[in-house]
Amino acid sequence: MKTNRMCAIIGNEHEYADLLPLTAERPLSTLYFDCKYRILDFVLSSVANANIRSVFMIVNEGRIKSIFDHLGGGREWGLDSIGSYQYISFYQDFVHKKAQGQPCFGDIIQFLKTSKSPYTVYLTNKFICNLDLQAVLKIHQEQNNEITAVFKRMPADKIAPDDQILKLKDSSQIADVATYRDVKIKKETYNLSLGAFIMKTSWLIDSLENSQSLSLEEFLFNKLKHAKNSTYEYTGYVSNVYDIPSYYQANMDMLNIENYNSLLFSSQKVITRTKNEVATYFSSESDVKNSQVATGCRIEGTVANSLISRRTLIAQKAKVEQAVIMGSSRVSEKAKVKYAIIDKNVKIDPRVEIIGSPDNLVIVKKNSHVTESVYGGKKK
Repeated sequence: MKTNRMCAIIGNEHEYADLLPLTAERPLSTLYFDCKYRILDFVLSSVANANIRSVFMIVNEGRIKSIFDHLGGGREWGLDSIGSYQYISFYQDFVHKKAQGQPCFGDIIQFLKTSKSPYTVYLTNKFICNLDLQAVLKIHQEQNNEITAVFKRMPADKIAPDDQILKLKDSSQIADVATYRDVKIKKETYNLSLGAFIMKTSWLIDSLENSQSLSLEEFLFNKLKHAKNSTYEYTGYVSNVYDIPSYYQANMDMLNIENYNSLLFSSQKVITRTKNEVATYFSSESDVKNSQVATGCRIEGTVANSLISRRTLIAQKAKVEQAVIMGSSRVSEKAKVKYAIIDKNVKIDPRVEIIGSPDNLVIVKKNSHVTESVYGGKKK
């Protein structure tokens, strides 16, 4: 199979204040998901499964370390092979170039020309889904249009104010695009754009050469209104991550076997960075129900309806319920955690209680040492 039919541009433009403090030191795309994955894995896996080897990634200055830490050399996704081509650019460069009167997308245009791919895919960073790009490309080729957009029918309560809603014609072509906050006629479900597009590369280059937009994603949504377009309806599992409740629920959805299988065990493999670790140890006193536990953990206490990431300790007589615990954390003896998100490398002292509720989750920041009990976000 040819490896240059498509090249890919991955945007990391979406960041939300409502995800703080989880995104204080990392972008949305490297948030933990389902114990061992990062949100970025789903975009990279779609790219790898489509045999794409030329990738351009847009990132924000100051939040690149966790991306590099996770990507490494890109081996797991086939991005370190002969003929592969990776390029990383900062969003702030677009701002500087526009201020200097230079073309904003010069680096992207150069990448597109270098890739020599007839088609280009753009993918955003906030949706967790398992997208078959080869299937989207097939629809795009059959329709012979300039751009094809992927959408999912989603309920109103799963949509962020800045998400883009597609209004479709009977032929499944796009009649209009509107930001959800600007939609005047309220409905129960909407055609939510998943920020995924496939385009003819020649058309994209021509369109970008005279553009002064600062956001490639915004540019593409504007072009949808005027270009020859088509759509592809994605019917699999999707999580839209834009605040703490949506992030928490995305993880909790993985405790439902139907959601888990739909996302992670379809025909499309989901790839993450390999960690060579020992298996998790469960002591004879441990009690684990309806939970997921990654490798390298030690479970001696009670875990229920929770997701526990790698290298975490749940000590004797500790209780963890309805919680998401990220890697390398320690829940000490007789401590309790319920309705909480515990970030990476957190230590919770013995007998300390961290208790939230479904509507008021407790968030514990990365590298914290919790010495006092916390109830509903307040110390005792």
